[in-house]
Amino acid sequence: MTGRYCYKELLPFTAMVAIECSNVGVNVLFKKATEKGLSYYAFVAYSYLISALFLLLPLPFVFRWSRSLHLNLSLIFRIFLLGVIGVIAQLCGYKGLNYTSPTLASALSNLIPAFTFILAIIFSVFILSRR
Repeated sequence: MTGRYCYKELLPFTAMVAIECSNVGVNVLFKKATEKGLSYYAFVAYSYLISALFLLLPLPFVFRWSRSLHLNLSLIFRIFLLGVIGVIAQLCGYKGLNYTSPTLASALSNLIPAFTFILAIIFSVFILSRR
């Protein structure tokens, strides 16, 4: 019973706290690095390099991937488009962080689910009105 509680209740909470702490740490690190003269583009490139090395590279060794995974051109294009949008969003966020403090940037990151919900409502109304 205790293992089930840990898996269902404690693990998501711990993951959420760890993500928020790492988000605050990256914001503070970015603010200090840009004050020393590091470029926005270099910081984003370094962050993608570090995440690829420590997060994506070990995945095939941890999980058994299915051999039936087929990548077609449409899926590859969608993944590429998602990556481009992510880089642009990070650059815009770091540019805004240059004008404010890391505390405010970390607090505003908690509003992302609310903005996502509002955009989902707007786009669903837009899509339903076109039918």
